[in-house]
Amino acid sequence: MVKYFGPELDATFAALSDATRRGILARLAQGEASVSELAAPYEISLPGVSKHLRVLERAKLMARRKDGRVNRCRLVAEPMKDAAEWIEHYRQFWEQQFDALARFLAQPQRKGKETCQRHNRAPKRGFKSGGYSRRRVRQSSKLGQNPKN
Repeated sequence: MVKYFGPELDATFAALSDATRRGILARLAQGEASVSELAAPYEISLPGVSKHLRVLERAKLMARRKDGRVNRCRLVAEPMKDAAEWIEHYRQFWEQQFDALARFLAQPQRKGKETCQRHNRAPKRGFKSGGYSRRRVRQSSKLGQNPKN
């Protein structure tokens, strides 16, 4: 069973949900960079890039240090490890589901009454799941009677 990591995992997924932030992280995976270097490929303002960087910092995916007047940023990949573990659990689940489906589809299909026999049975009276009840029959037959009675 996968453990729930709490607000940290939520912050990681929220940070990774934006293409600009994923692009910034991809750039930081190549090495440390200044804020202006990170902003260069995007057609957004420096304050806009700074907002993205704050989201990455709150998610602890990035660390910033001041080098004179220049802010240098570096990748912190540890929170992505927790996200990857969470996703891995569900990847295994879906692989098992797809394997079971493949096994089912690989079975030879029976033709004729054998496969549908269970579904072709007449519904039993008095059961909610099959047929109709006597009460419904009586009520419906009263609806069709002549109102003169």
